[in-house]
Amino acid sequence: MNWFTKLPGFQRTPAGRERTVLRLLPRVLLLGTLALGLPSLFARLYAFLAPELASATLILTVDIYGISLVFLHWTLLMMVGIAAFIVMVMKGPAYVADAYPLNESDEPDDGDRRTR
Repeated sequence: MNWFTKLPGFQRTPAGRERTVLRLLPRVLLLGTLALGLPSLFARLYAFLAPELASATLILTVDIYGISLVFLHWTLLMMVGIAAFIVMVMKGPAYVADAYPLNESDEPDDGDRRTR
């Protein structure tokens, strides 16, 4: 039994922008996460260089905003990756399902059936 019978005569659609997006995702994930972590690093550096001007609430606020933006960034990249993967799969080869014999009668059988 062949589970994956390709549809005969189907022409594959050439790869498009979805492959480029999927290749860029790891780089964008890493660089975006590092870029969104920089404000927290700068806030701590500012507190180290000028301790009389920095406060704990400033560092905490910057950290909370940074963490929330990192999670937003990851979520958006995950959604873009799922969408690009779906497009890539849909452009792939078409497969034929198993044959299913269909009774093409317009009226039901008058056979001896019991109804409940």
